Amino acid sequence: MLAGLLGATAIAFSAILVKLAKVEPSTAAVFRCFYALPLLAVFAARETRLYGPRPRRDHWIGALAGVLFSADLILWHHSIADVGAGLATVLGNLQVVLVAFAAWAVLGERPERRIVAAVPVVFTGAVMISGVLETGGYGRDPVLGTIYGVLTTLAYSAFLLVLRQINRDVRRPAGPLLDATATSAAVSAVAGALLGEVSLVPTWPAHGWLLLLALTSQVVGWLLISVSLPRLPAALTSVLLLVQPIGSVTLGVLILGEHPSTLQLLGVVVILGGVLLATLKLPARAAAALALDAEVSSH
Repeated sequence: MLAGLLGATAIAFSAILVKLAKVEPSTAAVFRCFYALPLLAVFAARETRLYGPRPRRDHWIGALAGVLFSADLILWHHSIADVGAGLATVLGNLQVVLVAFAAWAVLGERPERRIVAAVPVVFTGAVMISGVLETGGYGRDPVLGTIYGVLTTLAYSAFLLVLRQINRDVRRPAGPLLDATATSAAVSAVAGALLGEVSLVPTWPAHGWLLLLALTSQVVGWLLISVSLPRLPAALTSVLLLVQPIGSVTLGVLILGEHPSTLQLLGVVVILGGVLLATLKLPARAAAALALDAEVSSH
């Protein structure tokens, strides 16, 4: 639990450092991964010496995770540019609800009623953040930023599901993260070239911020989260990861001077409430009442 909490705190700075770097979204994705590779390679080599080589299948799964992570990063960095670091991070963390429905679609695991009830709540919050209900919402294009944020959640949900699959051996979190990070760097470079938004020439201080991002969030933060994911119930992990969006909103105000509107901040509260509704189990009496309400409404 401590590892998950510290990891979520470390990645809470991700959006802040991306904003401070002031580079194109794909460029930030490339270098935050590229700069993390040497240190991850050292950790992964140590794991191999201690526990032997990993199955080839895990390397392929790690590469798939990297493709999803690249999509997650590029979409998220676009959302940061359009709606701000704090709000973009909140929008990118709706995975609690989406993972449950993905498991229903792929594995046939029907989601619990509390998760179904959370869907309209979190998407109401997303609409509030988007600024369509007001004039003067924070961000250069809050509607587009919200769209990018929701797409980020889709990619992030898939990435977490795949990462969880290759972290079965809790003794070696660095190897899978190295595979995912290396693939993400390559895929982000190709995507950035196709989008015309990647620059491979380091400039200062942009790359100083990206180096700090790589070492703190990409290495330390994600290693701690990778350690905690297979050891904790999925619901508890989701609650711990809420430290990231809450922290990013706070840091965005304190460090970047972001000032979301009152309605947008209420949207943040609504989304976090919806995530908690989806994550936390209801007391038995409340759950029975919810089930009765659902039965009545179905008739």
